[in-house]
Amino acid sequence: MKKWLLIAWPLLAAASPLWGQSVDNQQADEIVIAEPRPEIVVTGLPIAAGDAAYAINVIPLQTGARLENSLRNVAGLQQFRRSDARSSSPTSQGITMRGLGGNASSRVLLTLDGVPQSDPFGGWVSWPAYDAIPIDAVRVKRGGGAGADGPGALAGTIELFSASRSDFLNLEAAYGSRSSMEAKAALSRGLGEGRVTVSGSYARGDGFIPIIKSQRGAADRPAPYEQAGMALRAVAPISDNTKLQANLHAFTDQRERGFAFSDNQNSGVDASLQIVNRDYNGWQWSALGYVQMRNFASRFGGVSDDRSSAVLTLDQYAVPSTGLGARFEMRPPLGDRAELRIGGDWRRTSGVTKENFFFTGTVPGRSRTAGGRTDTLGAFAELTLLPTDTLTLTAGGRADHWSITRGYRREINIGGTLAGSVRSDDRFANRSGWEGTGRAGIAFDASNTIKLRAAAYMGWRLPTLNELYRPFRAGADATAANEALSPERLKGAEIGAQYSDGDYKISATAFVNRLDGAIANVTQGRGPGIYPGVGFVAAGGTYRRRQNLDRINSKGIEVDVKAYILSGVKLRAGYAYVDAKVAAPGMASALNGLRPAQVPQHFANAGVDYRNGNFELGADLRYTSRQFEDDANTRALGAAVTVDANATYRIGGKVRVEMRAENIMNKAVAAAISSNGVTERTTPRTVWFGVSFGY
Repeated sequence: MKKWLLIAWPLLAAASPLWGQSVDNQQADEIVIAEPRPEIVVTGLPIAAGDAAYAINVIPLQTGARLENSLRNVAGLQQFRRSDARSSSPTSQGITMRGLGGNASSRVLLTLDGVPQSDPFGGWVSWPAYDAIPIDAVRVKRGGGAGADGPGALAGTIELFSASRSDFLNLEAAYGSRSSMEAKAALSRGLGEGRVTVSGSYARGDGFIPIIKSQRGAADRPAPYEQAGMALRAVAPISDNTKLQANLHAFTDQRERGFAFSDNQNSGVDASLQIVNRDYNGWQWSALGYVQMRNFASRFGGVSDDRSSAVLTLDQYAVPSTGLGARFEMRPPLGDRAELRIGGDWRRTSGVTKENFFFTGTVPGRSRTAGGRTDTLGAFAELTLLPTDTLTLTAGGRADHWSITRGYRREINIGGTLAGSVRSDDRFANRSGWEGTGRAGIAFDASNTIKLRAAAYMGWRLPTLNELYRPFRAGADATAANEALSPERLKGAEIGAQYSDGDYKISATAFVNRLDGAIANVTQGRGPGIYPGVGFVAAGGTYRRRQNLDRINSKGIEVDVKAYILSGVKLRAGYAYVDAKVAAPGMASALNGLRPAQVPQHFANAGVDYRNGNFELGADLRYTSRQFEDDANTRALGAAVTVDANATYRIGGKVRVEMRAENIMNKAVAAAISSNGVTERTTPRTVWFGVSFGY
């Protein structure tokens, strides 16, 4: 990690408040699409006209906040667990909305400049990868079936846009509780007729003890983290209307879970190349190609009942994976009253997990490798008509061919008299199929202040390699993989209304979703005993297997409010009610009528921003109701309320000093409960002091 510190330190940090500013259309390298505060700099083709029919929020990045925590201000959006990327396992950081969770794989499609971001092997999100990237704003589209973006958008789409504007230099450094530090830097300069942006980040902390105080033992200790990244973006003109955009970013992430043998490492390098043509008098088109190279490693320890000691149980020493993809879209000139999008995309994921287990002390007795490859190839078309100035009609569809190939799982003995002998060598049959999906919507401006809309959509998601081939353990619990998993398929509809009158904006959406074949970790037995796919499960442990449920039914409402009530004062609020239930006849009938794991029923947030001259003050309150740790709804995580706050003062226009606090009331928010009742918490109160410079 020292090499990352040496690289990142000269860059020293970028002021995230400056990254979130809107830009001057005359100076930007890209096209600015006007939306209600803030504006978005779009790095590809302009935002589709048909998006007017869907529930969309533009989220500014908050002062000093990590990207994942800024997203928590979207009511109804959640990660699988409440912890953030400083203390949780990366494998638990899938994202979802509208109660469509059930395991840690993402059911929201996250893109950066059009490139899908989920981990090629596991479908989770590596949040520290974005700390080094200057991002102007985040665009959240609730609801599934984002046909032009590709498969995976069951619950919605989150679009990240790289900063692309006039020359700037941003530097930031902060020091916080438990010897935590953050440093970021970004520099963007014009070069010829193009632009180059280079940025970096570094973060570390001694960490806190995850287990609540009343349950700790000698084995428990603080969980440190260390994370770093770099990013390079270049934009160069090819012609008057065509630009070449190149992106490269790398990251490394090391964490511990708070006891011996609980460390994990996650690293990656992503690259993309995109050509965009914006000829407004002719054809517009874009062509994108990308590669993701990731590696993950993690060790798992078993802690004694009195938490006095820990023993090594699993060493997942390497999970190399690769994501490859391409996308093409074109828009013919149809005038101001129509827009047609035609295109296609391809994505391949491949990877393997390499693990040692059955330990005697620290000496493994067995080894396992498992993995495979998935491919999706699709084509889409979407037509939007604007017959009047107040009416938008949009409809589109896509067809996808998918395949799951080269799947295998092999276990061998590597210790004792049986060393070298093969315990099992399973080769799984190749599978493939077709999926047809689509979406349609209507938006009507009933007046200058009131907008009405409705939409219906279908979407789908292919199982990840992790779900298909890799069994795993969490404490005494064990979960088997399932190579026969089928794709998840969504049907949904929503209606919404929006009131916007100058300084006030209120939007509300009612939705109903049905997720057929929802993949969940389904309880099938309890220890002690020997179970297929995982082996021995100790007393107190639970045996689960990944399985396609019949469906998850989810319905609810979402409300968002923004108001500029006084000079310099902005209020923000959001609320989501999600009634999600499992329908599970057959082998999983015990789950019928229960809530999916880790899905609260109520989400709420409220925030205030105040600015007076050089002084800025902000605060955010977040609430989530009770949710269940497990699919059987036997372990409840209580309701959670947290408050964050920040204050900054600008000196001379370019220098800012800052103080901010996370979980300012120091609430013990439960993040997980093990089968024996041990409770893990999220980040306690953390206070930061920082300084930034930017122009």
